[in-house]
Amino acid sequence: MSRSSRRRHARSREPRRHWRLLALTLFVVFAALLFEGWTIHEVDAAASRLPCTRPVPKAVDRSGPVLRGISGNHVESSAVPARTVALTYDGGPDPYWTPRILDLLRRHHAHATFFLQGAQAARHPELVRRILDEGHEIGSNTYTGADLGSSSRVRTAMELTLTQKTLAGSAGIRTGLLRMPLTTQVDTLCGAEWSAARRAAADGYVLVAADRPDRDPKYGTLRQFSQTDLAYDETKRLLGNPRADRFTTVTDALGMPSADTRVSTAERWQGKALIWTTTAGQAFTSAMTWVLFALGVLGVLRLVMLTVFARAHVRRLTRFRPGSPRLLEVNAPVTVLVPAYNEEAGIESTVRSLLASTHPYLEVIVIDDGSTDQTADLATWIDDPRVRVIRQPNSGKAAALNTGLAYASYDIVVMVDADTVFEPDALYRLIQPLAHPAIGAVSGNTKVGNRRGLLGRWQHLEYVFGFNLDRRMFEVLECMPTVPGAIGAFRRDALMGVGGVSEDTLAEDTDLTMALWRAGWRVVYEESSIAWTEVPTSLKQLWRQRYRWCYGTLQAMWKHRGAVLEVGTAGRFARRGLTYLMLFQVVLPLMAPVVDLFAVYGLLFTDAAQALGVWIAFLVIQLLCAGYALRLDRERLRALWSMPFQLFVYRQLMYLVVIQSVFALLGGTRLKWHRMQRSGTAAAEQLRQPVAARELSSR
Repeated sequence: MSRSSRRRHARSREPRRHWRLLALTLFVVFAALLFEGWTIHEVDAAASRLPCTRPVPKAVDRSGPVLRGISGNHVESSAVPARTVALTYDGGPDPYWTPRILDLLRRHHAHATFFLQGAQAARHPELVRRILDEGHEIGSNTYTGADLGSSSRVRTAMELTLTQKTLAGSAGIRTGLLRMPLTTQVDTLCGAEWSAARRAAADGYVLVAADRPDRDPKYGTLRQFSQTDLAYDETKRLLGNPRADRFTTVTDALGMPSADTRVSTAERWQGKALIWTTTAGQAFTSAMTWVLFALGVLGVLRLVMLTVFARAHVRRLTRFRPGSPRLLEVNAPVTVLVPAYNEEAGIESTVRSLLASTHPYLEVIVIDDGSTDQTADLATWIDDPRVRVIRQPNSGKAAALNTGLAYASYDIVVMVDADTVFEPDALYRLIQPLAHPAIGAVSGNTKVGNRRGLLGRWQHLEYVFGFNLDRRMFEVLECMPTVPGAIGAFRRDALMGVGGVSEDTLAEDTDLTMALWRAGWRVVYEESSIAWTEVPTSLKQLWRQRYRWCYGTLQAMWKHRGAVLEVGTAGRFARRGLTYLMLFQVVLPLMAPVVDLFAVYGLLFTDAAQALGVWIAFLVIQLLCAGYALRLDRERLRALWSMPFQLFVYRQLMYLVVIQSVFALLGGTRLKWHRMQRSGTAAAEQLRQPVAARELSSR
């Protein structure tokens, strides 16, 4: 990257506002899910009431079904007069049965009292308005239909208050009638229910129970129905009973003032806000159910694809092995380019590992990009004629690679990072696929050298299970998007044909690989060519590295988006590779935080066993695929123990990296180059490994 380009990338500060937007979005989503879960699924936890510990007071037991003026155990009650039926319906409004019951009542010129649940009323406000418009009466059946006898005072207050607000928002009224859920006749108001009833009466509610279902209408009766097909049939039979002259509401039957009173404009708008929140929560949970299902299917499909194509990759490896009957062995000389900026911790180990290669025909060009430490000196002091050191002002990695390319003596060029340690046969194995004339670049197998800590183990799993398993699939599908900067071989004429290494993006390796595909070259993966790289040892360093990778990849995807419409090799690569990257490395991480919140929602409010079972099943599938990836890379399976913890911490960090990158790109932020602090631990770790273990890894 040139100095002017670096200034251009560093011009703007990194975005900060989008973190506030993300936090606000997640808070709103969490609040909506919490409210939705409580209003919809918490009712299941209160669907049964506690058994009565003491009977209802005698005054209540002998009273009529409508209770008012409760003082201690004293109660004023009313009963329906003779030949009058007060029709009442609990729950709902139900979108199917409520309209049918209303049609039935209208045909018989009858009226009724509908005791509605606030949660349902918020979902069907048009039915609330229709009930009132047709001359019926509305009462409260609480917000969720929860048992008030076993509910706390706080929850009881919320159940009643939210119902009133919903009625205010949907129809502009407030009701003075209450039917306590899970109660029928007055004798069911026993034990804790009676305590809850007294508290509700103290708040001004008239409590409405019911007469026995077999009470003869000629004596007057208050009937209680639900809103179902059975209620419809029983209502129809009752309306045809000749022993009743009048079918009406509770207050009209008793000669009381209407229970429904108008509310103020402010109360109505508060109710509308509640309804809008409920509607949004319902829409969100419904949408997320389908999205979660689709993402789950895609996630499992991706794991299956990785495994199947990895197996296919193993079966076709013999085509590119030395000695294959179809391909000749490649022994051509190689130029190795090592761009370096302040890499004194690892530059010597990198160069010496290259010089120890079993492929002797090579030159190593170290391009010192304006280092302020001893990087260039350490490389110069290596006493080997195959090593050349070129110094240039600080211009960026892409510019350094182009400088080295101009000095390259041979037709095969290998680009490596200055913190990478090579196995002795890595270079030889890396260049063998170039025997095929259509192949322009080869990706090597990058392994994590410093994997002792938990963060290192997580990255080790990501390299093996994520990057390397992906590369096997990409090779089979012919859509390899990236030859990593740590280890990659190229034809020099292919590089020159695309104008060298571009400085347009921060992911110069991805940009270069995509340019090669568009130029008609194939890119493959050589899993037996192993190099050990040093990964970040702190979350801050990891964040900065992956932020640059992700941001640069997005830049490269946007730059080469036109390839989707091209034909041949370029179009095939774009339609497969870019689609895969967009789907699994952009869209899925962007939605992941909300999906995780929805998973917590499932554990708290829906079937926790089912939600946990799905999560465990997905984890088991991931573990099996990761185990297969480790086996293919000849790595020990004991690293799998850290994978479940990776899902809770490491994965969230990677998701946030993608979110940060997308917001930065959409906001037009020019990201500056982030350099990782090296410690040379990759080389040190490899020296400490037992010889047998290293031979097993590189075999």
